[in-house]
Amino acid sequence: MLLPVNDDPYVYPHTEILINAFNERNEDRLRQIEADYTGFRIRELMDSPIEGDYDLAHLCRLHQYIFQDIFDWAGQIRVINIEKAESVLGGLSVEYSDIADIEKHLNAALAHLNEIGWANLNIDEKAKEFAQSLAEIWKAHPFREGNTRTIVTFCCDFADRHGVPLDRELFSDNSAYVRTALVAASATFHDLGDRSNQEYLVRIVKDAIEHGTR
Repeated sequence: MLLPVNDDPYVYPHTEILINAFNERNEDRLRQIEADYTGFRIRELMDSPIEGDYDLAHLCRLHQYIFQDIFDWAGQIRVINIEKAESVLGGLSVEYSDIADIEKHLNAALAHLNEIGWANLNIDEKAKEFAQSLAEIWKAHPFREGNTRTIVTFCCDFADRHGVPLDRELFSDNSAYVRTALVAASATFHDLGDRSNQEYLVRIVKDAIEHGTR
């Protein structure tokens, strides 16, 4: 679970359990409920994607749809700064966007995603550009919970619309690997410099492109 830098209005008092529509106070049970409901919503979206311009408003609508059954704040930008110790970073946290900068960072990353001439790229170029954009959007971490599921779904929808179909099951079946790859790709620090490694994320994106076009 993401840990707050300051007091966290999203959790029950004296716990790290996110306030939820089921009033579930057990973290393991809440995790299972969340997986069941969000999995169902994501499958619905595969048949009926949410239309939009692949901008910030579109991303927020997607998060709201996926998490509508669980959290009252689904679709809303977080109001606290967050961090999480990552074993792959030796206990450091990714430097997610400060709440004052979330919209600015996302607008820039999404604008770049939409400006890329996807039809003119070969498969290696597509994998590299898509991985970089995916990591940049993810690093903003705009929501208190559910960023990886929402952003991967959002970017897969974008890829489908732009003629780069992806094997979504490859992402869902390897969700732990995908998140670790996103962490590694986002390891840039204001004091320690750039320690990022996009190799693993590019690799799974390229595999997803290759499987998606067969």
